Amino acid sequence: MEAAISAITGDLISRVLSYLIRKCTDKPAIDESLERLQQLLLRIHAVVEEADGRYITNSRMLIQLKLLVESMYQGYHMLDIFRYKSLVESFIHDDSKTSSIPSKRSRTISSTMRSFAGSNNVWSVLKSLEGTIANMTEFVVLLGGCERICHRPYDTYLYIDHFMFGRHVEKQQIMNTLLNDPGYHGAPTVLPVIGGCRVGKKTLVSHVSKNDRIQSHFSSILFINGDSIWRMENAKLSNERTLAVVEFVTDVDDDNWVKFYSTIAHMTAEGSKVIIISRIRNLARFGTVKTIFLNSFSHEEYRYLFKKLAFGSTDEKDHPHLVSIANELAIVLRGSLVTANVIADLLRRNIDIQFWLRIFRRFKGMVDYNLSKYSDHPKDILDNERPIDITTLFSSHPVSRCLMPPRVERDDCPKRKLAHVYFGDLMKGGIAIPNDEFVVVGWESRLPPYTRFVNDVECAVEKHGSTTSGRKRRYIQHLISSGN
Repeated sequence: MEAAISAITGDLISRVLSYLIRKCTDKPAIDESLERLQQLLLRIHAVVEEADGRYITNSRMLIQLKLLVESMYQGYHMLDIFRYKSLVESFIHDDSKTSSIPSKRSRTISSTMRSFAGSNNVWSVLKSLEGTIANMTEFVVLLGGCERICHRPYDTYLYIDHFMFGRHVEKQQIMNTLLNDPGYHGAPTVLPVIGGCRVGKKTLVSHVSKNDRIQSHFSSILFINGDSIWRMENAKLSNERTLAVVEFVTDVDDDNWVKFYSTIAHMTAEGSKVIIISRIRNLARFGTVKTIFLNSFSHEEYRYLFKKLAFGSTDEKDHPHLVSIANELAIVLRGSLVTANVIADLLRRNIDIQFWLRIFRRFKGMVDYNLSKYSDHPKDILDNERPIDITTLFSSHPVSRCLMPPRVERDDCPKRKLAHVYFGDLMKGGIAIPNDEFVVVGWESRLPPYTRFVNDVECAVEKHGSTTSGRKRRYIQHLISSGN
């Protein structure tokens, strides 16, 4: 612990940052200072990982942790910008000459570079980092008194090396509520977890519920579909301390909620808790404690995640040109977690610059085509339950193809009798594509019940200037009824 304290405090921090600012016009001095700054960031990262492995119940410490994490990813982002600036600018220039589809409203890393070229933005990041870590001595000392968490390996798309990425503060807040909040006169505590489409709400709650301390605290953990809570009135629940996790796809009638809540209150033991998972902010009205709102990862954090997934055990320093491609891909992906995992897995299996460029150009071509056609990014289109056009991914099919919004397909549930194609194979190209409808498998778990994220692919029909599907309405109704 003394080593950790000395790593992030003292005169070394001020000397490194001041030296970097003072020598901003001297390239050798910048290179040397950035190397020292990287060592400082590695030490800070060690503190963040240590904090992630302990139970933190102090709310002020969680605020400090959040600031430390944000500054850490901004620091890593700044290092990449300085180190790979010339490579990325060259890559952007070459790619713009070979692109056949004009990019519309597309954010590029070159614009990020230009914004960071101004000293004010660069130094604001440095000052933020300096301000965050300057008073961390007390944090590290208090951290040493926090109980350790026993980690277990889990399987989902937000994990790196069996440990969940990010959400450090939110994990602690959920655990604190489940373990410490006594409720009101014995009534179950209700914690809403509200967030956008596919930002990792279920993954986060599932991760926390599998924690050894949580599982030993509750006798049973129930996962309930919000569409069926009205049936819970006749449910047979054991009189034990219970954690009920309820996912709502649509809003719920107040009367149905009251019946459900009364059932949980009367048929479970004191200390039972309820977690609400939903995109609908209005459901926060049922909470008895402060709602936890989950936002998408910041660009800096998402870029860091994608790069770690794409390189795996490979040292990125040995492949600076691939780093520039990964950074640009992270921007094109626009924060999609499932797609990041799928594309990164594809890249990780073939560390070759030509292969990475081909994947980037194929995906960017599809993104630009949808931007030009619909004036929206494919991620935003799918999040709004509308299909996207993936015709550009097929070289030998003149018929337009649309990719429907993703749905969950479990191994223990009936499957549609259609051909299944893996998204990675689709991105690589060179495979036989079914002439009729088929299913694209985006991601699948490697543990029972083998959950899959899948998308139906249909032949698009042009109607009144927009691409629709003959079964779009029925498909959306299926999504709502299945709770996916």
